[in-house]
Amino acid sequence: MTPLQILAAAQNGTPAPRIPVFCNLLDQGAREMGLRPQSYFADGAAVAEAQLRMQRRYGHDNVWSLHYVGKEAEILGCKEILFADDGVPNVADFVIKSLDDIAKFEIPADITQTEAWQPIAECLSILAGEVGATHPICAYATASTTLPAILMGMDKWMELFLLGPFDLRDELLRKCSDFFHQEIAALRAAGANVLIYSTPFGSPYFVGRRQVEAGVLPWMRRDLVPGGVEGIVYYCGMAPFNEVIDLVLAELGITTHYLGPLADLAEAKALIGNRGLCCGVIDDIRMIHWTPEQTRLEVQRIIEIGKPGGHFLFGNGVMPLAVPEANIRAMLAAVFEYGSWQ
Repeated sequence: MTPLQILAAAQNGTPAPRIPVFCNLLDQGAREMGLRPQSYFADGAAVAEAQLRMQRRYGHDNVWSLHYVGKEAEILGCKEILFADDGVPNVADFVIKSLDDIAKFEIPADITQTEAWQPIAECLSILAGEVGATHPICAYATASTTLPAILMGMDKWMELFLLGPFDLRDELLRKCSDFFHQEIAALRAAGANVLIYSTPFGSPYFVGRRQVEAGVLPWMRRDLVPGGVEGIVYYCGMAPFNEVIDLVLAELGITTHYLGPLADLAEAKALIGNRGLCCGVIDDIRMIHWTPEQTRLEVQRIIEIGKPGGHFLFGNGVMPLAVPEANIRAMLAAVFEYGSWQ
């Protein structure tokens, strides 16, 4: 079976040789290609080649088109990204510097014509051509309620979201949701078949269940209704969200839930049952300091909880550059051993 078929089997509860295995290696790509991050991420072909090389080396199921989260801000007018050789690129220029900027903030008529989109398009074209028929190609799209955090900064966005002025908040949310509609359609058209819906505000860890229901869920519906939820993965930036799993299943129809390492995996598995796919996630921050044997034991623990009954995927967060390669190899070797159905 191909990795895509194994993923579909886990989602549907049909037989497969093993559970699906995701390994998210994003920042390792520059090192893989021997490039400085700024040069690497400007070259969609380099990003695609790094993903393909690492997938062949380690044997995991998925590849990624995501360059870095700030790429969305660049599409929307961010002029500066801060690159580091040992860390994640960050937004260094906020598109919205004051509330007055919200009225002037405009979504491009066609985001695929922007300069910032071109490396994404090039990367996806290569990945789709090479492995589109056989492997999950992951793409990342930020929910309308979270995107403002990279456009104006988290502190300002939290204040506006919770305290208002609410007319400005809703104007910004409408524009961000309109951007999401374009982005998700463009990613699908370019070949992405697993779409990570990044919605940290969809976790009660950030704003509480009542606020999720009243203030976030309506915008998530607006984000997702035009294109539907085919291939959509509910992801809250590694924040736990067991408390809203039933709500997400009932109100949004999203059946794939990518948990964080702080989530109660047994509880989440019971909540989802055979209605969808429960994704157990290893704590790859702690993996920085683990030995390979500690990594192996943690993989075993996660799989022993999640594997019974099927409908389970093993994954990690966003593997830090500081995680030793020996731990990455130990993680994957253990997943293939303990995750086998044969």
